[in-house]
Amino acid sequence: MNSKLRGQSMNDLFQAILNLKNLDECSNFFEDLCTISELRAMEQRFQVAQMLDEGRIYSDIAQETGASTATISRVNKCLTYGSDGYRTALDRMKENSKHE
Repeated sequence: MNSKLRGQSMNDLFQAILNLKNLDECSNFFEDLCTISELRAMEQRFQVAQMLDEGRIYSDIAQETGASTATISRVNKCLTYGSDGYRTALDRMKENSKHE
């Protein structure tokens, strides 16, 4: 993570998230933490990441998600050159779905 963003308060936030035990706890925490618009924006970006990972094209992603091409491009840049946050989450979700 960008060192300008990283500090004890940010570490505390991430640790709080890691301490949540299930989907309900996570949902409740983020509902309290974020506005509906913020949650919808994160939801949309993650959906875009999933669709890019599936090899979908920008025009289909934009039509299905309502995301702008700028958002899709930014998510794609993060998938390709980012800190592997999306990649880690996507790969773990795939791995977990194999074990269900």
